[in-house]
Amino acid sequence: MPLSKRLAAELIGTLWLVLGGCGSAVLAAAFPNLGIGFAGVALAFGLTLLTMAFAIGGISGCHINPAVTVGLWAARRFNGRDVIPYIVAQVVGGIIAGGVLYIIASGQAGFTTANGFASNGYGEHSPGHFTLLACAVCEVVMTLMFIFIIAASTDKRVVAGFAPIPIGLSLTLIHLVSIPVTNTSVNPARSTAVAIYVGGWAVAQLWLFWVAPIVGGAIGGTLYNMLFASDA
Repeated sequence: MPLSKRLAAELIGTLWLVLGGCGSAVLAAAFPNLGIGFAGVALAFGLTLLTMAFAIGGISGCHINPAVTVGLWAARRFNGRDVIPYIVAQVVGGIIAGGVLYIIASGQAGFTTANGFASNGYGEHSPGHFTLLACAVCEVVMTLMFIFIIAASTDKRVVAGFAPIPIGLSLTLIHLVSIPVTNTSVNPARSTAVAIYVGGWAVAQLWLFWVAPIVGGAIGGTLYNMLFASDA
């Protein structure tokens, strides 16, 4: 498949992930009032990934996440020369989605980004006011397990065609656990997509939501390779 088509698929996929996941958090969660709440947001993220995995998995692999791209490269399942182009496409897709979401959300009277606009944060900007260390550990471990599940589910020894289901469910589970901690990133493109529209603290804390998921992704990919590669 030509790189141009794969990059277009990654851009569209990441756009959908941000619109579906962050959109549910900004427009429908209404926490702590009635709304879909944390569980609904977690399910929305899982559904966006599951639907896109079926839609574009055969084109680009449906990474739609820089940590996944790095993790699959670490797992020796992705060509290193395509890592940067994939990441650029993912970030651009996310930023476009963030802009669309901003236009929609700002159409409501009283809209403000002061409540975070679904941005990730630590310390006073963590939903549960968790420390920097706690948030860093959470993001590394959750991303590690996410990439391990992705790589293992798409291994050639697993029955083909079903991988989007455990992958989507794993992202839902990750959100159920970690929304109170960091508002759940495990995806630098998702974090960047909304942080740039908030500015200030969201941009200042964005570094963690690049470093921790990338580190976790690399570890997860390496762990998969250690356990699976020798038998491939």
